[in-house]
Amino acid sequence: MIRLMIAAPAAVTRAGLEALAASNPHIQLLGAFDDLTSLEALRPEVVLAALPLPALSPPSDDYAPAYVLLSDAPWTAEAVRFGVRAILPRDASAAEIMAAVDSAAAGLAVIPPHDLEPLLAATPVSAPAEPSNLTPRELEVLRMMAEGAANKAIAFALDISEHTVKSTSPRYSPSSTRAPGPKPSRSVSAAG
Repeated sequence: MIRLMIAAPAAVTRAGLEALAASNPHIQLLGAFDDLTSLEALRPEVVLAALPLPALSPPSDDYAPAYVLLSDAPWTAEAVRFGVRAILPRDASAAEIMAAVDSAAAGLAVIPPHDLEPLLAATPVSAPAEPSNLTPRELEVLRMMAEGAANKAIAFALDISEHTVKSTSPRYSPSSTRAPGPKPSRSVSAAG
């Protein structure tokens, strides 16, 4: 059950969105209001709002609803920080609105590809953690493993022994996170 609050200054818009929400048995409509003053008291999972971005409340440390906006506003990094999970045109269909509400409740965002590129361009790219100490051959073996190639196929393609492929994989596999040093010994004790 999705706990939904509607916020729209126009009574006609609120009434239409209320009717839409009432038609979905998976939605618990907490109320429809002309602004967000009831947000903290109701604490909905999703807010379906026909409001401009500046009208949204920034998320607090203990509560951050997902917003689905009916607006012509562009996607911005600020919108993402405020918890906006979809920006739909005001003339979006009922199916589009309900899909966006479902997606927002599931923790997903609905962003058209043409809006995604500027957001990604505005996001700073972090520097690589540290340079790789792998040889070019080890990198090639690991790349082929990541693509799903079998050891025998890797050995054939790179003209190396299958043993060489096998000896590369355990050293760099994600499961080999133990600290360097001698391998722990296995001792077998007799049950008495």
